[in-house]
Amino acid sequence: MPGLADIDLSKGAFWAAPYADRAAAFGTLRRERPIGFFAEPRVRWAKRGPGFYAVTRHADVVEASRRPEDFSNAEGVMVFERPPASIEFFDSMINMDDPRHARLRRIVSRAFTPSMIRRLDGEIRQVAAEIVAGLPERGTFDFVADVAERLPLTIICRMMGVPESRHRFVAERTNIILGAGDPEYTPDRSETEPVTLLTAAAELAGMVKELAAERAGAPGDDLTSKLVNANIDGEKLTARELGSFFGILLQAGNETTRTAISHGLMLLTEHPEQKQLWAGDFERYAATATDEIVRVASPVIYMRRTATRDCELNGHHFSKGDKLLLYYWSANRDETVFDDPDRFDITRSPNPHLGFGAPGPHYCLGAHLARSEVTAIFRELLVRAPGVHAAGAPDRLRSNFLNGIKHLPCALSRNT
Repeated sequence: MPGLADIDLSKGAFWAAPYADRAAAFGTLRRERPIGFFAEPRVRWAKRGPGFYAVTRHADVVEASRRPEDFSNAEGVMVFERPPASIEFFDSMINMDDPRHARLRRIVSRAFTPSMIRRLDGEIRQVAAEIVAGLPERGTFDFVADVAERLPLTIICRMMGVPESRHRFVAERTNIILGAGDPEYTPDRSETEPVTLLTAAAELAGMVKELAAERAGAPGDDLTSKLVNANIDGEKLTARELGSFFGILLQAGNETTRTAISHGLMLLTEHPEQKQLWAGDFERYAATATDEIVRVASPVIYMRRTATRDCELNGHHFSKGDKLLLYYWSANRDETVFDDPDRFDITRSPNPHLGFGAPGPHYCLGAHLARSEVTAIFRELLVRAPGVHAAGAPDRLRSNFLNGIKHLPCALSRNT
């Protein structure tokens, strides 16, 4: 069990350490220093700040999330300073406070109501079925590239009206942006690395602008057309806002869902009794199993808030400008909230996990969509290919922000 003196969340070595070691370190923090101060990691594209407070307990993460008047999103949600505002991809509503945040959320929330997701459910099931039907019956393949990435990326691109010929373009640039710091996606560790990152973001924003211009003259049945051409309660997105909306869709709706799906296969492989239970009565356990996958996976490790004024949280005093990192990954393993939190239990209920963020104005708009996609792909896998399993160790994303899996060898056997 690591001691407090051995834990440094600012070091790349910590995030490259074995998974179990990191989990044990957060357990130590929850027990002994639930709000602890750390230096900031160094990144080439941002000025190094004065440090941050790691908020690791469930109750404190929830409380901070419910107090946007004290703990703001407007300074950015990652530990380092915000990228240039001129890059629309990064200027998303997740980096805003009310009233600007409320206006954008009011407009785009029409795409994520339960009724809208129910309409999408048929298409999600169809895409999931096509993906599983096309998998090889012999040998191994990369579950992330061939399954986990394809479903959310396809659905988001179809929602926005992105042509299939551009799906690979979107995937590659999203990997660069969200995989910044991992040598596979940003191998050049020189001064050109931030240029690579910002270029990928600008290219995605440019693609969305082109798409919006096309839909303005010839609207279709996609979300881009609706957002460009129709006023919603007298409001609509500007071209810049549309670019940033697509950015947050890719970050929150693509990367996080593929991470949950990838972790889901790993968890079911490691816990065959849970896999058997779910496969034996899929619909009965679909809702609780999906939420348990999201809890354990915790695709987004943290989100930052910045103190707007001198204030307190659980007796801890913060000064205006202090950075707080709300560690969802740690909160989802809080022993005071979850019975035996290290146990993967598809029947766990209640399950007040924070895998989609904590209650408050920034709770994930796409939670219904993500649940639908995770459920759909495992329905197809467990019904049509019950022998599916991870066939090797995961290749994890080196990141202190996303609990990503880059590659996961997989094999399957189908019903005969």
